[in-house]
Amino acid sequence: MATLLRKIGLIRLHDRDTEDPKHHQGSLKGTKGNQKNNTKHCNTSNETNILSTPEIKAKKFDHPVKDKPPVKDKQQGKDTKEKQQSSKSSSSIPSLAPHRQHCTQVRTRRLMKELQEIRRLGDNFITVELMDDNLFEWNVKLHQVDKDSALWQDMKETNTEFILLNVTFPDNFPFSPPFMRVLTPRLENGYVLDGGAICMELLTPRGWSSAYTVEAVMRQFAASLVKGQGRICRKAGKSKKAFSRKEAEATFKSLVKTHEKYGWVSPPVSDG
Repeated sequence: MATLLRKIGLIRLHDRDTEDPKHHQGSLKGTKGNQKNNTKHCNTSNETNILSTPEIKAKKFDHPVKDKPPVKDKQQGKDTKEKQQSSKSSSSIPSLAPHRQHCTQVRTRRLMKELQEIRRLGDNFITVELMDDNLFEWNVKLHQVDKDSALWQDMKETNTEFILLNVTFPDNFPFSPPFMRVLTPRLENGYVLDGGAICMELLTPRGWSSAYTVEAVMRQFAASLVKGQGRICRKAGKSKKAFSRKEAEATFKSLVKTHEKYGWVSPPVSDG
C-alpha cells in the first residue's frame, strides 16, 4: 500500500513539473546550477523568438534575393543588354556617313575643277553638258578626231558635228574610273562594242589612275577610234538603232573579264 501511494505521488509530481510551466520555472530557481541552465535556455529561446518576428523573417528571406535576382530583374537586365547592343550597332551605322560625305566632297571638288579646265580649252576639242543639272553625269561632245582618218571623213560626209558620249562618275571618283559609253552616232570598230561600250583598259579599275582627267581620257578615246579604224555605221536599219546603257554595261563587264585573262592593248595618243 505504501509503495502504491509513493508511485501515485511521483506521478502527480511528474505531472506538475511537466504540465505547469510556472511550477517548472519555480523549481529551477531553487538551485544555482538550474539558474545557469535557465539562463542559457532563455537566450536560445530569445534568439528563436527574435528570428521568428515578421520583420526579421523578411530580412532573413531578403538575403537570397541578392544572389538570385527575380525573373523580372533578369528580363530587365536582358532588355538593358539588348538596348546597349542596339545602341552600339546604331552608333556604328552613322560612322559611315562622314566617310561617304568626304567622298562626295572630294568628287564634287574634282569635277568642278575638271569643268573649269575644259571650259578653258582653246581648241574646242570637247564640250560638256550636265545631264539634268547632275554634276555626276555628263554628256561629252567629242568634236575632233584625226583629220587624216577615215572617221573624220565620215563625219564630214554625214554632217556629224560631234560624237556624243555619256560619262557617269561613281561615288568614289576619282579613285575609281567613270563609266563611259557612246550615244551617237552608231559606230563600227574603233574599240566601240555593243551598246556603245568602249574597250579601253584605263576605264577599268586595273588600268585607272586618279591622276587621269576627263580631257586626257577623251583624247585617249579619240586615238583609240582612229587606231581601231572606227567608222560611222551607214547600213540601212542598223544605223538608226540606238545604243542602250543596259547593253553597254553588260558588254563592258564581259570584255573586262576577257582582257583580264588575255591582256590589253591601248594605242598611244600620238596615233590619234
